[in-house]
Amino acid sequence: MSLKNEQETSKGQTVSPSLPDGVKNYLIDIDGTITDDVPNEEPERMATCAPFPDALETVNKWYNAGHQICFFTSRVEEHRQVTEDWLNEHGFKYHSLLMGKPRGGNYHWIDNHIVKATRYKGQFTDLVDKQETIQVFKD
Repeated sequence: MSLKNEQETSKGQTVSPSLPDGVKNYLIDIDGTITDDVPNEEPERMATCAPFPDALETVNKWYNAGHQICFFTSRVEEHRQVTEDWLNEHGFKYHSLLMGKPRGGNYHWIDNHIVKATRYKGQFTDLVDKQETIQVFKD
């Protein structure tokens, strides 16, 4: 996947490149989202839990459509290998894996790029547009 050419600010400085139009960067949690919620304190369960079938199908569909797939998890770095083995064994297609996401939920993501969030509620399906109230910085 090639990124769009670097863009310049009005001061002639370059900024980070962006993905082509229509391509999404999916950041997908693992535990409780694509498989059972396995806490770091019980790593032996990581090797034996099954994926949610609808998650596997949907994630791989997004990957095959050219989107970027990044799994991120509160699992610690020492659990990287068992996590990668699990993803590969079950056939998940992905580009990257980020370890060490803060634990505890109630996430509020602040970024200089547009961020869209979808809360997982037990089923992966096609995404649909829906209007919700969000918090933004005052102008």
